[in-house]
Amino acid sequence: MEEKKAKSYIIYMLLVVISVLGSGIFLAGEPGRAGEAGEELLLATTTSTDNTGLLEYLMPLFSARTGIDIKWISTGTGKALKLGENCDVDVLLVHAPQAEIDFVARGFGIDRRPIMYNDFVLIGPPEDPAGVRGKNVSQALQAIRSSGNFFVSRGDNSGTNKKEQTLWNSADVPTPDQEPWYRQSGQGMLATINMAAELQGYTLTDRGTYIKYEDVVESNPVLVILGEGDPDLLNQYSIIPVNREHCPNVKYEKAQVFSAWMAGKESQQLIGEFKLLDKKLFTPNAAQ
Repeated sequence: MEEKKAKSYIIYMLLVVISVLGSGIFLAGEPGRAGEAGEELLLATTTSTDNTGLLEYLMPLFSARTGIDIKWISTGTGKALKLGENCDVDVLLVHAPQAEIDFVARGFGIDRRPIMYNDFVLIGPPEDPAGVRGKNVSQALQAIRSSGNFFVSRGDNSGTNKKEQTLWNSADVPTPDQEPWYRQSGQGMLATINMAAELQGYTLTDRGTYIKYEDVVESNPVLVILGEGDPDLLNQYSIIPVNREHCPNVKYEKAQVFSAWMAGKESQQLIGEFKLLDKKLFTPNAAQ
């Protein structure tokens, strides 16, 4: 038992460091209003594209091909959309389709373009005390609620959090915010996985971040995938340039260059080839 606690603590420290380094920090300099001087393009994106290393893999190539330096801030999709609404960035790479459609409909974004997808997975202790293994996602959530085992939510209005709330509703489970078994981390995905591991509970994560978690803990995870493959667990990522009619100083042309490059043959191939632990993290689908 003491060895298990020590292992959990080490994992916790590793994930805290990764979460701090990977969340809410631009590559260089300080965040500023979109449209300031220079060739820089400001991107707001999700923690999953940053934590997995995808942006560090792609963005130097984008800059080399276009001459445009790109800086990004990683945060939950809800906060990323708010940065776009406030004209603090030029372009978004996010994963909450309905919120994105609403964002465009309200005139804050334009030319939304699907780029890639993976899926969400339900993870929990290998012993599976709630008995969710083999169930569809609605049945699994109902089983967690009935068992009283902990479920840890990001609780941060991120794309993952939005998907989770939709899944509870689809499972006919009232929003469990006040239930003692339901905890909210208010943090990024890696930190949320760690909190669930500490509690020996369950959580919903995108597959890419789960693979990163496996990599951090050297393929010896405290939590394992117990639910996957449900059509409701699709996780679509899209690019949205900020609308210059709403934000006159936005670098719309450069945002369009970024969008076109990410949808282009080279980038789509690179996304498809990107792996951790020899596992594919994202599937390109800009051509679909």
